[in-house]
Amino acid sequence: MTAQAVTEAGGETRPATVRVWDPLVRIFHWSLVGLFAFAFVTGDEWEKAHVAAGYAIAGLIAFRVAWGLVGPRHARFADFVRGPGTILAYLRAMLGRTAPRHLGHNPAGGAMVVALLLAIGGIAATGYMMTTNAFWGVEWVEDVHEALAFGTLGLIALHVGGVILASVEHGENLVRAMITGRKRPL
Repeated sequence: MTAQAVTEAGGETRPATVRVWDPLVRIFHWSLVGLFAFAFVTGDEWEKAHVAAGYAIAGLIAFRVAWGLVGPRHARFADFVRGPGTILAYLRAMLGRTAPRHLGHNPAGGAMVVALLLAIGGIAATGYMMTTNAFWGVEWVEDVHEALAFGTLGLIALHVGGVILASVEHGENLVRAMITGRKRPL
C-alpha cells in the first residue's frame, strides 16, 4: 500500500488514486491537440506540413475508433457514450452544480468525444478529398473543410469549458488526470 492511501471508517484503506485513462488514450489525446493546432495554423501557409498533419490526424482518429471498441474499460465507447436524454439530464445537473462525479468520461464528456471525433474525422475526409482529382478545386469541399475546422474550435472551447467546470465542481484537476491517467476513486 502506498503512503498516499486513505484510511476509511472501519480501518479500510483505499488507494489515493486509481488508473482511469490508459497511456494510449492519453497519447492520442495530446497528439491530437498538438497536431490539430499545428494543422490549423499551417492551413494556408505551409501546405505540405498541413497535409502531413492531416494524414497523421486521420491515423489518430482511426486508432481511437478502434481503441474505442477494443481498448480497456474507460477507453471504450460503451463506457461513456450515452443517449440524448442522459446527456441533457447531466448538463442540467451540471448547470445546477449537482452533477454526479464519474470516474471516466461523464455523459457530456462522452458526447464531446463523439462530436470531436466526427468533426475532426470530417475535416480529415474533406482534406483528403481536396487532394484527389475528383474534388480538386471543388468549392463546396473546401467550404465544408473550413467550416468544420472553425466549428471544431467551438467544440474545443466547449470542451475546455466543461473540463474547467467539472474540475471545479468535483474538486479535481482533469487536465492532470489526462496527463497521469489517474483520478481519485469514487
